[in-house]
This record gives sequence, structure tokens and C-alpha cells, in this order.
Amino acid sequence: MRWFLRSKIHKAIVTEADVSYVGSITIDEALLEKVDLQPGEKVLVVSNTSGARLQTYVIVGARGSGQICMNGAAAHLIRAGEEIIIMGFELSDSPITPQMILVDESNQFVRYL
Repeated sequence: MRWFLRSKIHKAIVTEADVSYVGSITIDEALLEKVDLQPGEKVLVVSNTSGARLQTYVIVGARGSGQICMNGAAAHLIRAGEEIIIMGFELSDSPITPQMILVDESNQFVRYL
């Protein structure tokens, strides 16, 4: 068994960072569907801006809103305005074809990668 990349949202911009929220990352529901991420699923978040890396879980944001919000302690590491990559992984016996998307500066779907 190996861990394989299953889902990726590339070049998203953090729209909000809310330290007072109880942890996680809020992601626009339309983007979650494009890459098959589920509420509560563990994700790795990497900042292209600061180099910070963290693991957290997904919360569903309003469909079509472009919302990408770092919540709780994660908001100290990755702040509003940073460019990030959000990745989900799956443990499997064989390679997986990941669902990867590129988004624009408003976190709207541009194309599959």
C-alpha cells in the first residue's frame, strides 16, 4: 500500500483567515466537487507564498463563492492573500489518476490539469 495524490486544487488564493474559528479549511463547494474532496476529509495545504505546510480537514463553503478560508490555528501559518495548493491523498495498492484543477485569482475553475 502506498499514498497517492487523489485531489489537487492548484494556485488557490486564501480569501480569509479566521483565527477564532475552530480549525479547518473552508472551500467553495463547486471546487470540492471538481476534485472529489468531501467534508471532514484530511488535506495537505501548502503555501506557495510563505512555504508553510499543514494538514487540516475540509469544511464546505458556499457554491460559486470562491471562498478559501484558513480557520483556527492554521490562520497563523497561512494568511489571507497567500497562494496555496490543496491536496488530498488516498492509500491504495495501485496508482490513482488524480483529479487536479487550476483556479484563477478569484478561485474560479479554469481547467483540469
